Amino acid sequence: MHAPSPRRLEELATHVGGELVGDAGLLITGLNGLAEAGPGELSFYGNPRYRKQFEATRASAVLVTQEAEPREGVSLVRVSNPHLAFAKISSLFHPRPSHAAGVRPGAFVHPEARVHPEATVMAGATVEKGASVGARAVLFPGAYVGEGAGIGEDSLLYPNVTVREHCQVGARVILHASCVVGADGFGFAFNPEGDNGPEHYKVPQSGIVRIEDDVEVGACTTIDRATIGETVIGRGSKLDNLVQIAHNVKVGPLSLICAQAGVSGSAELGMGVVLAGQVGVVGHIRVGDMAKVGAQSGVAHDVEDGQVVSGSPAVPHREWLRMSAALGQISDLLKEVRTLRRRVETLEKKEKGG
Repeated sequence: MHAPSPRRLEELATHVGGELVGDAGLLITGLNGLAEAGPGELSFYGNPRYRKQFEATRASAVLVTQEAEPREGVSLVRVSNPHLAFAKISSLFHPRPSHAAGVRPGAFVHPEARVHPEATVMAGATVEKGASVGARAVLFPGAYVGEGAGIGEDSLLYPNVTVREHCQVGARVILHASCVVGADGFGFAFNPEGDNGPEHYKVPQSGIVRIEDDVEVGACTTIDRATIGETVIGRGSKLDNLVQIAHNVKVGPLSLICAQAGVSGSAELGMGVVLAGQVGVVGHIRVGDMAKVGAQSGVAHDVEDGQVVSGSPAVPHREWLRMSAALGQISDLLKEVRTLRRRVETLEKKEKGG
């Protein structure tokens, strides 16, 4: 990877619409965290908990909020959202790698598949009959696009991604290594009189997965095809590594699902929902728009729009905090109850004896 070319701080401030306080001609050679940054590097400070790192940083420039105090020897760029500004500037220093268009030797593309001339299909990738791959899409080695599946323009399928038959992936989608789109949903009907005795009879999973534009799916995440109809991942949603989305789930636009979370069949997540790590959502319920679920929570009932819940079973977050605080007092409470019980028993014995 080539080292990025230095850029003047004034150019970077203009790019993010920031107010520059300091040396406009300062050359920035790269970006780094507050604690790790050195001379020539740019960092960002948007959370008060990192104040000590900001006060001690060796960075030449820092992206800060409008309220941040000046720091001697450090140029500042004032913006409304330092984290977002940092991401935009990082994209300047680390643009998406380019890949030569075309089907590489060693790739398999079915004669009846449609691959745009500007797409890239690397050696070891497979595009089956009737599948389509859009302009500037990139299929890395081991990527598999099943029969009749569609990949939108500018999408990236990293090594060993599987998009099974008839599933549809939108534009500018990123599918990280070894994720699976369109595996069979976990659907079985119990048959007590099977040919070889009682059995779990497989329900055909004849639906698809539809991933809308600007979605990112983490490594080893699985999104199961619908039993009938569609499993849907809404526009702009981001799924972390090791997430499980079951059949017929609907994930609304701009949702965030963190690592090891699982959503059971036919559940619906509204717009902008956040599931923290290891959250479990049972099937056939709705988590409302802009709702947030704390880490390791189990959601067994509908969650209202905008509600914040935690715990297992999940309850309103403030209630969960009170319950959590009370857990540490249970041992003392039990001791008090035992003591009171003994006193009562002693009084009862005295009354009977008297």
